[in-house]
Amino acid sequence: MDLKNFTSAITQLAEEKDIPKKKVLEIVEVAIASAYKKEYGEKGQIIKATMDAKTGELSFCQSKLVVDESMILTEEEIEELKQGKGNKKEEDIKKVKFNPERHLLIEDAKKIKADVMLGEEIEIPLPTQTSFGRIAAQTAKQVILQKIKEVERESVLDEYKNKQGEIVSGSVQRVEGFNVFVDLGKTLGTLPKDEQNPRESYRIGQRIKCYVLRVDETSKGPVIVLSRTNPNLIVKLFELEAPEVSSGSVQIKAISREPGSRSKIAVYSKAEEIDPIGSVVGQKGTRVTAVISEVNGEKIDVIEYSEDPSKFIANALSPAKVLEVDLTDDGRAVVTVPEDQLSLAIGKDGQNVRLAAKLTGWKIDVKGLSSDNTIVDPEEEIK
Repeated sequence: MDLKNFTSAITQLAEEKDIPKKKVLEIVEVAIASAYKKEYGEKGQIIKATMDAKTGELSFCQSKLVVDESMILTEEEIEELKQGKGNKKEEDIKKVKFNPERHLLIEDAKKIKADVMLGEEIEIPLPTQTSFGRIAAQTAKQVILQKIKEVERESVLDEYKNKQGEIVSGSVQRVEGFNVFVDLGKTLGTLPKDEQNPRESYRIGQRIKCYVLRVDETSKGPVIVLSRTNPNLIVKLFELEAPEVSSGSVQIKAISREPGSRSKIAVYSKAEEIDPIGSVVGQKGTRVTAVISEVNGEKIDVIEYSEDPSKFIANALSPAKVLEVDLTDDGRAVVTVPEDQLSLAIGKDGQNVRLAAKLTGWKIDVKGLSSDNTIVDPEEEIK
Protein backbone atom coordinates (compact mmCIF):
# COMPACT_ATOMS: atom_id res chain seq x y z
CA MET A 1 0.00 0.00 0.00
CA ASP A 2 1.60 3.26 -1.13
CA LEU A 3 0.74 5.79 1.60
CA LYS A 4 1.39 8.84 -0.59
CA ASN A 5 -1.02 7.66 -3.26
CA PHE A 6 -3.36 6.41 -0.56
CA THR A 7 -3.68 9.75 1.24
CA SER A 8 -3.84 11.64 -2.05
CA ALA A 9 -6.75 9.52 -3.23
CA ILE A 10 -8.58 9.97 0.06
CA THR A 11 -8.08 13.73 0.00
CA GLN A 12 -9.48 13.87 -3.52
CA LEU A 13 -12.46 11.75 -2.47
CA ALA A 14 -13.06 14.03 0.51
CA GLU A 15 -13.05 17.09 -1.73
CA GLU A 16 -15.68 15.45 -3.91
CA LYS A 17 -17.74 14.66 -0.82
CA ASP A 18 -17.15 18.15 0.63
CA ILE A 19 -15.60 16.89 3.89
CA PRO A 20 -13.32 19.23 5.94
CA LYS A 21 -9.58 18.53 5.67
CA LYS A 22 -9.29 18.00 9.43
CA LYS A 23 -11.92 15.29 9.23
CA VAL A 24 -10.11 13.74 6.26
CA LEU A 25 -6.93 13.48 8.33
CA GLU A 26 -8.81 11.86 11.20
CA ILE A 27 -10.33 9.29 8.82
CA VAL A 28 -6.92 8.51 7.32
CA GLU A 29 -5.39 8.09 10.78
CA VAL A 30 -8.14 5.71 11.93
CA ALA A 31 -7.81 3.71 8.70
CA ILE A 32 -4.01 3.42 8.96
CA ALA A 33 -4.30 2.43 12.63
CA SER A 34 -6.70 -0.37 11.59
CA ALA A 35 -4.24 -1.51 8.89
CA TYR A 36 -1.35 -1.44 11.39
CA LYS A 37 -3.28 -3.55 13.89
CA LYS A 38 -4.23 -6.04 11.17
CA GLU A 39 -0.65 -6.37 9.95
CA TYR A 40 1.49 -5.92 13.09
CA GLY A 41 -0.77 -5.72 16.14
CA GLU A 42 -2.34 -8.12 18.60
CA LYS A 43 -5.94 -8.89 19.43
CA GLY A 44 -7.38 -6.48 21.99
CA GLN A 45 -4.88 -3.71 21.33
CA ILE A 46 -6.02 -0.11 20.96
CA ILE A 47 -3.72 1.38 18.34
CA LYS A 48 -3.64 5.02 17.30
CA ALA A 49 -1.93 6.52 14.28
CA THR A 50 -0.87 10.13 13.87
CA MET A 51 -0.03 11.67 10.51
CA ASP A 52 1.76 14.96 9.98
CA ALA A 53 -0.57 16.89 7.65
CA LYS A 54 2.37 18.61 5.91
CA THR A 55 5.00 15.87 5.63
CA GLY A 56 2.79 12.78 5.71
CA GLU A 57 5.11 11.31 8.38
CA LEU A 58 3.47 8.61 10.50
CA SER A 59 3.79 7.64 14.14
CA PHE A 60 2.01 4.88 16.05
CA CYS A 61 1.20 4.20 19.68
CA GLN A 62 -0.73 1.76 21.82
CA SER A 63 -3.25 3.22 24.26
CA LYS A 64 -3.71 1.63 27.69
CA LEU A 65 -5.91 2.54 30.66
CA VAL A 66 -4.04 3.05 33.93
CA VAL A 67 -5.55 0.95 36.76
CA ASP A 68 -4.77 -0.40 40.21
CA GLU A 69 -5.90 -3.56 42.01
CA SER A 70 -9.11 -1.88 43.29
CA MET A 71 -10.24 -1.29 39.69
CA ILE A 72 -9.78 -4.91 38.56
CA LEU A 73 -12.39 -7.64 38.84
CA THR A 74 -11.27 -10.67 40.87
CA GLU A 75 -11.68 -14.19 39.51
CA GLU A 76 -14.59 -14.74 41.91
CA GLU A 77 -16.34 -11.58 40.74
CA ILE A 78 -15.84 -12.55 37.10
CA GLU A 79 -17.35 -15.97 37.80
CA GLU A 80 -20.31 -14.43 39.66
CA LEU A 81 -20.95 -12.03 36.79
CA LYS A 82 -20.87 -14.91 34.32
CA GLN A 83 -23.41 -16.85 36.37
CA GLY A 84 -25.48 -13.80 37.23
CA LYS A 85 -25.01 -14.39 40.96
CA GLY A 86 -24.37 -12.01 43.81
CA ASN A 87 -25.51 -8.47 44.50
CA LYS A 88 -22.89 -6.32 42.84
CA LYS A 89 -22.47 -2.71 43.92
CA GLU A 90 -22.16 0.05 41.34
CA GLU A 91 -18.41 0.41 41.97
CA ASP A 92 -17.96 -3.32 41.33
CA ILE A 93 -19.89 -3.14 38.06
CA LYS A 94 -17.54 -0.39 36.91
CA LYS A 95 -14.49 -2.59 37.48
CA VAL A 96 -12.63 -3.99 34.49
CA LYS A 97 -11.46 -7.44 33.57
CA PHE A 98 -7.71 -6.95 33.33
CA ASN A 99 -6.28 -7.29 29.84
CA PRO A 100 -2.55 -6.59 29.47
CA GLU A 101 -3.18 -5.28 25.94
CA ARG A 102 -5.66 -2.66 27.19
CA HIS A 103 -4.69 -2.00 30.81
CA LEU A 104 -1.53 -1.03 32.65
CA LEU A 105 -0.99 -1.18 36.40
CA ILE A 106 -0.15 2.20 37.88
CA GLU A 107 3.24 1.09 39.23
CA ASP A 108 4.29 0.12 35.69
CA ALA A 109 2.72 3.26 34.19
CA LYS A 110 4.77 5.49 36.54
CA LYS A 111 7.95 4.07 34.97
CA ILE A 112 6.77 5.64 31.69
CA LYS A 113 5.19 8.80 33.11
CA ALA A 114 5.95 9.78 36.67
CA ASP A 115 2.86 11.92 37.27
CA VAL A 116 0.36 9.54 35.67
CA MET A 117 -3.11 9.34 37.31
CA LEU A 118 -5.51 6.45 37.79
CA GLY A 119 -8.05 6.26 34.96
CA GLU A 120 -5.74 8.12 32.59
CA GLU A 121 -4.97 6.74 29.16
CA ILE A 122 -1.27 6.37 28.56
CA GLU A 123 0.22 6.08 25.09
CA ILE A 124 3.11 3.73 24.49
CA PRO A 125 5.10 4.35 21.26
CA LEU A 126 5.17 1.55 18.69
CA PRO A 127 7.63 0.96 15.83
CA THR A 128 6.74 2.99 12.74
CA GLN A 129 5.60 0.95 9.74
CA THR A 130 4.88 2.21 6.24
CA SER A 131 4.41 -1.07 4.40
CA PHE A 132 1.09 -2.89 4.61
CA GLY A 133 -0.14 -6.05 2.95
CA ARG A 134 -3.23 -6.57 0.82
CA ILE A 135 -5.49 -7.65 3.70
CA ALA A 136 -4.43 -4.71 5.86
CA ALA A 137 -4.99 -2.34 2.93
CA GLN A 138 -8.46 -3.79 2.41
CA THR A 139 -9.21 -3.23 6.09
CA ALA A 140 -8.12 0.39 5.76
CA LYS A 141 -10.30 0.84 2.69
CA GLN A 142 -13.37 -0.54 4.50
CA VAL A 143 -12.73 1.77 7.47
CA ILE A 144 -12.42 4.78 5.15
CA LEU A 145 -15.63 4.02 3.27
CA GLN A 146 -17.50 3.50 6.54
CA LYS A 147 -16.13 6.68 8.12
CA ILE A 148 -16.83 8.80 5.04
CA LYS A 149 -20.40 7.50 5.00
CA GLU A 150 -20.76 8.37 8.69
CA VAL A 151 -19.40 11.89 8.11
CA GLU A 152 -21.74 12.37 5.14
CA ARG A 153 -24.69 11.29 7.27
CA GLU A 154 -23.71 13.67 10.07
CA SER A 155 -23.21 16.50 7.57
CA VAL A 156 -26.61 15.93 5.94
CA LEU A 157 -28.28 15.59 9.34
CA ASP A 158 -26.80 18.87 10.61
CA GLU A 159 -27.53 20.76 7.39
CA TYR A 160 -31.16 19.71 7.08
CA LYS A 161 -31.95 19.98 10.78
CA ASN A 162 -31.02 23.64 10.34
CA LYS A 163 -33.32 23.77 7.28
CA GLN A 164 -36.29 22.25 9.11
CA GLY A 165 -39.20 24.62 8.63
CA GLU A 166 -37.65 26.10 5.49
CA ILE A 167 -38.12 25.63 1.74
CA VAL A 168 -35.75 23.57 -0.38
CA SER A 169 -35.64 23.11 -4.14
CA GLY A 170 -35.01 19.85 -5.91
CA SER A 171 -35.93 17.66 -8.83
CA VAL A 172 -38.06 14.53 -8.78
CA GLN A 173 -35.68 11.58 -9.06
CA ARG A 174 -38.11 8.69 -8.88
CA VAL A 175 -41.57 7.63 -7.74
CA GLU A 176 -41.86 4.41 -5.75
CA GLY A 177 -45.32 3.31 -4.71
CA PHE A 178 -46.94 6.28 -3.04
CA ASN A 179 -43.63 8.02 -2.22
CA VAL A 180 -41.89 10.63 -4.35
CA PHE A 181 -38.10 10.96 -3.96
CA VAL A 182 -36.67 14.41 -4.56
CA ASP A 183 -32.99 14.99 -5.38
CA LEU A 184 -31.87 17.85 -3.11
CA GLY A 185 -28.22 17.77 -4.20
CA LYS A 186 -26.37 16.12 -1.31
CA THR A 187 -29.19 13.77 -0.45
CA LEU A 188 -32.69 12.63 -1.32
CA GLY A 189 -35.83 13.99 0.29
CA THR A 190 -38.97 11.90 0.69
CA LEU A 191 -42.39 13.31 -0.18
CA PRO A 192 -44.89 10.86 1.39
CA LYS A 193 -48.40 10.42 0.02
CA ASP A 194 -50.06 12.33 2.87
CA GLU A 195 -47.77 15.32 2.22
CA GLN A 196 -48.46 15.41 -1.53
CA ASN A 197 -50.82 17.94 -3.05
CA PRO A 198 -53.87 15.86 -4.08
CA ARG A 199 -54.21 17.83 -7.33
CA GLU A 200 -50.58 17.38 -8.37
CA SER A 201 -48.84 14.63 -10.28
CA TYR A 202 -45.05 14.34 -10.28
CA ARG A 203 -42.83 13.44 -13.21
CA ILE A 204 -39.16 12.47 -13.29
CA GLY A 205 -36.91 15.53 -13.61
CA GLN A 206 -39.61 17.99 -12.52
CA ARG A 207 -38.27 20.90 -10.44
CA ILE A 208 -40.30 21.55 -7.28
CA LYS A 209 -40.06 23.50 -4.05
CA CYS A 210 -40.90 21.66 -0.84
CA TYR A 211 -41.25 22.48 2.82
CA VAL A 212 -38.84 20.58 5.11
CA LEU A 213 -41.29 19.04 7.56
CA ARG A 214 -38.81 17.11 9.70
CA VAL A 215 -35.56 15.14 9.66
CA ASP A 216 -35.77 11.53 10.88
CA GLU A 217 -32.66 9.66 12.04
CA THR A 218 -32.70 6.02 10.93
CA SER A 219 -30.20 3.17 10.85
CA LYS A 220 -29.81 3.81 7.11
CA GLY A 221 -29.08 7.50 7.62
CA PRO A 222 -31.13 10.69 7.88
CA VAL A 223 -34.49 10.81 6.08
CA ILE A 224 -35.57 14.29 4.96
CA VAL A 225 -39.39 14.34 5.07
CA LEU A 226 -40.83 16.95 2.70
CA SER A 227 -44.28 18.46 2.32
CA ARG A 228 -46.28 20.14 -0.42
CA THR A 229 -49.42 20.41 1.72
CA ASN A 230 -48.18 22.17 4.85
CA PRO A 231 -49.69 25.69 5.22
CA ASN A 232 -46.22 27.05 6.01
CA LEU A 233 -45.19 26.24 2.44
CA ILE A 234 -47.38 29.16 1.35
CA VAL A 235 -45.87 31.42 4.03
CA LYS A 236 -42.30 30.58 2.98
CA LEU A 237 -43.12 31.07 -0.71
CA PHE A 238 -44.37 34.58 0.06
CA GLU A 239 -41.16 35.21 2.00
CA LEU A 240 -39.26 34.38 -1.18
CA GLU A 241 -41.45 36.59 -3.37
CA ALA A 242 -42.12 39.56 -1.08
CA PRO A 243 -39.13 41.32 0.54
CA GLU A 244 -41.51 43.02 2.98
CA VAL A 245 -42.54 39.60 4.32
CA SER A 246 -38.99 38.25 4.58
CA SER A 247 -37.83 41.42 6.34
CA GLY A 248 -40.73 41.30 8.81
CA SER A 249 -42.22 44.67 7.91
CA VAL A 250 -45.29 42.74 6.71
CA GLN A 251 -46.38 39.78 8.82
CA ILE A 252 -48.48 36.81 7.83
CA LYS A 253 -50.51 36.52 11.03
CA ALA A 254 -52.62 33.49 10.12
CA ILE A 255 -53.17 31.02 7.32
CA SER A 256 -55.75 28.36 6.51
CA ARG A 257 -55.31 25.98 3.64
CA GLU A 258 -57.03 23.21 1.72
CA PRO A 259 -54.10 22.00 -0.41
CA GLY A 260 -54.57 22.12 -4.15
CA SER A 261 -57.82 24.03 -3.85
CA ARG A 262 -57.67 27.26 -1.86
CA SER A 263 -55.82 29.14 0.88
CA LYS A 264 -56.50 32.26 2.89
CA ILE A 265 -53.73 34.33 4.46
CA ALA A 266 -54.14 37.23 6.87
CA VAL A 267 -51.45 39.92 6.53
CA TYR A 268 -50.59 42.83 8.79
CA SER A 269 -48.20 45.75 8.99
CA LYS A 270 -47.53 48.05 11.96
CA ALA A 271 -46.24 50.75 9.63
CA GLU A 272 -49.12 52.84 8.26
CA GLU A 273 -47.18 53.72 5.11
CA ILE A 274 -46.96 50.04 4.13
CA ASP A 275 -49.95 48.41 2.45
CA PRO A 276 -49.73 44.78 3.62
CA ILE A 277 -52.09 43.41 0.97
CA GLY A 278 -50.39 45.34 -1.84
CA SER A 279 -46.96 44.20 -0.65
CA VAL A 280 -47.99 40.55 -0.73
CA VAL A 281 -50.01 40.69 -3.95
CA GLY A 282 -47.40 42.73 -5.81
CA GLN A 283 -47.73 45.09 -8.74
CA LYS A 284 -50.40 43.75 -11.09
CA GLY A 285 -50.55 40.65 -8.89
CA THR A 286 -47.08 39.41 -9.89
CA ARG A 287 -46.08 38.13 -6.43
CA VAL A 288 -49.25 36.26 -5.60
CA THR A 289 -49.34 34.89 -9.17
CA ALA A 290 -45.82 33.48 -8.73
CA VAL A 291 -46.87 31.69 -5.54
CA ILE A 292 -50.07 30.40 -7.14
CA SER A 293 -48.02 29.05 -10.04
CA GLU A 294 -45.68 27.25 -7.62
CA VAL A 295 -48.61 25.50 -5.93
CA ASN A 296 -50.13 24.40 -9.21
CA GLY A 297 -52.90 26.97 -9.52
CA GLU A 298 -54.22 26.82 -5.95
CA LYS A 299 -56.35 29.93 -5.28
CA ILE A 300 -55.01 32.29 -2.62
CA ASP A 301 -57.09 34.95 -0.88
CA VAL A 302 -55.03 37.69 0.78
CA ILE A 303 -56.97 39.54 3.48
CA GLU A 304 -56.00 42.15 6.05
CA TYR A 305 -55.60 40.99 9.64
CA SER A 306 -57.31 42.96 12.40
CA GLU A 307 -57.11 42.65 16.16
CA ASP A 308 -60.83 43.45 16.17
CA PRO A 309 -62.45 39.96 15.86
CA SER A 310 -65.55 41.30 14.10
CA LYS A 311 -63.51 43.11 11.47
CA PHE A 312 -61.14 40.14 11.08
CA ILE A 313 -64.05 37.74 10.53
CA ALA A 314 -65.64 40.12 8.00
CA ASN A 315 -62.34 40.35 6.11
CA ALA A 316 -61.88 36.58 6.25
CA LEU A 317 -65.17 35.98 4.43
CA SER A 318 -63.87 37.91 1.42
CA PRO A 319 -64.84 38.17 -1.42
CA ALA A 320 -68.31 38.32 0.15
CA LYS A 321 -69.48 41.63 1.62
CA VAL A 322 -70.47 41.46 5.29
CA LEU A 323 -73.20 43.61 6.83
CA GLU A 324 -72.89 42.63 10.48
CA VAL A 325 -70.94 40.32 12.80
CA ASP A 326 -72.41 39.32 16.18
CA LEU A 327 -70.03 37.54 18.55
CA THR A 328 -71.32 35.16 21.23
CA ASP A 329 -69.70 34.10 24.49
CA ASP A 330 -69.27 30.51 23.31
CA GLY A 331 -66.85 31.45 20.50
CA ARG A 332 -69.45 31.64 17.76
CA ALA A 333 -69.83 34.44 15.22
CA VAL A 334 -73.20 35.05 13.55
CA VAL A 335 -72.48 36.85 10.29
CA THR A 336 -75.13 38.63 8.23
CA VAL A 337 -74.56 39.21 4.50
CA PRO A 338 -76.80 40.48 1.70
CA GLU A 339 -79.01 37.70 0.35
CA ASP A 340 -77.26 37.80 -3.02
CA GLN A 341 -73.90 37.34 -1.25
CA LEU A 342 -74.97 34.29 0.79
CA SER A 343 -73.66 31.60 -1.59
CA LEU A 344 -70.44 33.60 -2.11
CA ALA A 345 -69.87 33.89 1.65
CA ILE A 346 -70.43 30.19 2.19
CA GLY A 347 -68.55 29.13 -0.93
CA LYS A 348 -68.69 25.91 -2.92
CA ASP A 349 -69.32 23.01 -0.53
CA GLY A 350 -68.90 25.49 2.34
CA GLN A 351 -65.21 26.05 1.59
CA ASN A 352 -65.11 29.84 2.00
CA VAL A 353 -66.72 29.92 5.43
CA ARG A 354 -64.76 26.83 6.50
CA LEU A 355 -61.42 28.45 5.62
CA ALA A 356 -62.53 31.71 7.28
CA ALA A 357 -63.34 29.79 10.47
CA LYS A 358 -59.93 28.11 10.48
CA LEU A 359 -58.23 31.43 9.79
CA THR A 360 -59.94 33.34 12.60
CA GLY A 361 -60.46 30.58 15.13
CA TRP A 362 -64.20 31.36 15.40
CA LYS A 363 -67.18 29.14 14.60
CA ILE A 364 -69.06 31.04 11.90
CA ASP A 365 -72.77 30.93 11.07
CA VAL A 366 -73.73 32.85 7.93
CA LYS A 367 -77.20 34.29 7.39
CA GLY A 368 -78.58 36.27 4.46
CA LEU A 369 -80.56 39.50 4.66
CA SER A 370 -83.14 40.07 1.92
CA SER A 371 -84.06 43.47 0.48
CA ASP A 372 -87.08 43.62 2.81
CA ASN A 373 -84.82 42.93 5.83
CA THR A 374 -85.96 39.33 6.19
CA ILE A 375 -83.32 36.91 7.52
CA VAL A 376 -82.62 34.08 5.06
CA ASP A 377 -81.00 30.93 6.45
CA PRO A 378 -78.83 28.88 4.09
CA GLU A 379 -80.14 25.44 3.18
CA GLU A 380 -77.35 23.90 5.25
CA GLU A 381 -75.75 25.73 8.15
CA ILE A 382 -72.02 25.66 7.78
CA LYS A 383 -70.09 25.54 11.05
